[in-house]
Amino acid sequence: MVIHRSLSDIAFSETFGRQMRFITGPRQSGKTTFSKIQLSKNNCSELYYNWDLPDIRKRYLKEPSFLTAELLNKGKTEQRPWVCFDEIHKITKWKDILKGIFDSHENQIQIIVTGSARLDLMRKSGDSLAGRYFLFHLNPLTLAEVTKSKIILPETTPEKTLESMLSGRDKSEEMEALFRYSGFPEPFLSQSSVFVKKWQSGYLERLVREDIRDLSAIHMLDKIQNLISLLPQRIGAPLSINSLREDLELNHSTVSNYIRYLELTYALFNVSPFSRKGSRLIKKEQKVYFFDWTLPNDESKQFENFVAVHLKTYTDLWSDATGDAYKLLFIRTRDGLETDFLICKNNEPFLLFEVKLNDESIRSHHHGHRHLLGDIPFVQIIKKRGILRTPSEGTFVISAGRLFA
Repeated sequence: MVIHRSLSDIAFSETFGRQMRFITGPRQSGKTTFSKIQLSKNNCSELYYNWDLPDIRKRYLKEPSFLTAELLNKGKTEQRPWVCFDEIHKITKWKDILKGIFDSHENQIQIIVTGSARLDLMRKSGDSLAGRYFLFHLNPLTLAEVTKSKIILPETTPEKTLESMLSGRDKSEEMEALFRYSGFPEPFLSQSSVFVKKWQSGYLERLVREDIRDLSAIHMLDKIQNLISLLPQRIGAPLSINSLREDLELNHSTVSNYIRYLELTYALFNVSPFSRKGSRLIKKEQKVYFFDWTLPNDESKQFENFVAVHLKTYTDLWSDATGDAYKLLFIRTRDGLETDFLICKNNEPFLLFEVKLNDESIRSHHHGHRHLLGDIPFVQIIKKRGILRTPSEGTFVISAGRLFA
């Protein structure tokens, strides 16, 4: 079964012209399949090069010109053929290889580059490929994708955007399956709890033993695994590095670095508090969420993690599609009152969300936060199916199975 990914309508649009498409995201989120489908659609399946394979690396070392010859030969029969370089960032001088190919043939071929941590790290540290590529994010499956719905892109106002998001049909049954088996394609398609457990164990092992080991000079990999085991119970709460430091018997700097490496390898992502000068909002500890929302054992934490990944995916897709900067944050005041999620557009509040398992009244401090942020729409997302109501102007209570479908 092939699931259409919303990102394909964005990343491969002619809007982005000659630039290389860098596709980044969690391990096993479907980047290779995503790229191969694009090649197949354009009759270019043979132009897939996996640099993890020794044969490709040996072939390049022996005859560097073979790539140019194959690409240009295909270009004689196909108009600007697509080519994919998968995991090329794992070899030395990979940027020089891409730069040479792109500068020589930018008007003859279209290049896809897939990877994860090092692509983001390279982008943030400055690089010789600046101006030659656009970065796109492929996260785990969303409910819209598994139900074959088209993901909603932002409208001109938050109100119109939310109106579009509320227009779908309830897909709570499909949401329950996604919630249970995760948004990673292989375990989701298995629809097997046993498979999910086996897959999850192997996934985390490879992430630590391969991705983090390759990216860092960390030798105490067991400590990273211990850290991962401690984090699910802390989902939804501001993360205390001091508390983790004590549990792991490490110093503050080391734990902070471990968290950073887990972010760089897409094991998890952080959500920062929104802050505005002169307000009662605090800018202190961050929250973290796993891309695999099945890791928390507690249903409430798991559901909040599920919502976090969906909202994170929306902000990534919206940023990738529009060029505006959408970001996922949360709200917390000095007296400890919190609203789970805030989407900002170009640093301005856009949509506000709270997450609950069951249908219940909106607490008063959420109204206060909404007013503080300029009376933007507020949505209480609940796991219970079949709910859509508007308690007051600008506030909504809705089932996740409808909002994300």
